[in-house]
Amino acid sequence: MTTLFIFPGQGSQYPGMGKDICESFDVAKQVYDRASNVLGFDIADLSFNDPKDELNLTRFTQPALLTHHIACLEVYKSLGGDAKPDMAAGHSLGEYSALVAAGVLDFESALRLVQKRGELMGAHGEGEMTAFPIDMETIRPIAEAFHCAVAGYNLPEQTVVGGRAEDLEQVEAYVADNFPRKPATRLKTEGAFHTYYMVTAAIYFRAMLDDAEFTPTEIGVLSNFSGDFHYRQAESIRARLFFQLFHPVRWFNNLENAFAANVDKVIEFGGGIGSGEADAKRPNLQGMIKRATRATGHKLDYVAAINKATIEAAIG
Repeated sequence: MTTLFIFPGQGSQYPGMGKDICESFDVAKQVYDRASNVLGFDIADLSFNDPKDELNLTRFTQPALLTHHIACLEVYKSLGGDAKPDMAAGHSLGEYSALVAAGVLDFESALRLVQKRGELMGAHGEGEMTAFPIDMETIRPIAEAFHCAVAGYNLPEQTVVGGRAEDLEQVEAYVADNFPRKPATRLKTEGAFHTYYMVTAAIYFRAMLDDAEFTPTEIGVLSNFSGDFHYRQAESIRARLFFQLFHPVRWFNNLENAFAANVDKVIEFGGGIGSGEADAKRPNLQGMIKRATRATGHKLDYVAAINKATIEAAIG
């Protein structure tokens, strides 16, 4: 069986994230302790309690999610799950977790990178994002006519656009008039991520990428920037992570290339969406995976490992 590990991005965080696994598994608590030592603040308190209502700030969201991803992965492995995937992928921020899972980045280095990445994206970015149930080639010229840009290609019929709020309103109004059965959804973000609004953040971030150590492995990791697998050279990985900040996330292309590589099992680690406590959360990427398999005709087994209940179920 060919296994793909996947990791969600921003939007899958929630207060209480990770508390259930840390109360039950020492290996999860150790991951959170390691993260707090690197970050310089108590990431467990932020994630479990969010006392200052900061979890949704990009500079905190990104390290909190990375920590949860890796804690879920380590619990899964400690219970007898696959130690290494055949390939790995992550949506936006999740690409860094995929690199950790593949052994390309160590956990501490990845934390430092995403902490700085989140700080820079929050400080130097602007704008907002809207998801449209429209294919990329149709929405791109509409977005560009109003100074907006495609930020993500998630599915053949799901494209995310970023821009200033007033410009996005014009795109949304145009779509409402011309595609009345294609309702837009404004997303809750601190900026127009993966568009030209992130260029300044990327320029400052490059120095951090240049200092980070990337270790080539035999495990393929998919690049959001290219839509295909990363080349194994460290210089290429650094460059693609740099460009990822201000280019669209080509998630559907990532999935197409994984399917072409004959993946037949997908395991999603960390995060969660929906209401309720941790055990009531749904996996963030599951819906897109299901729709991608329907669009391509590819068949696979999907497994969630996003909290105590689903990790234990995944092990069986």
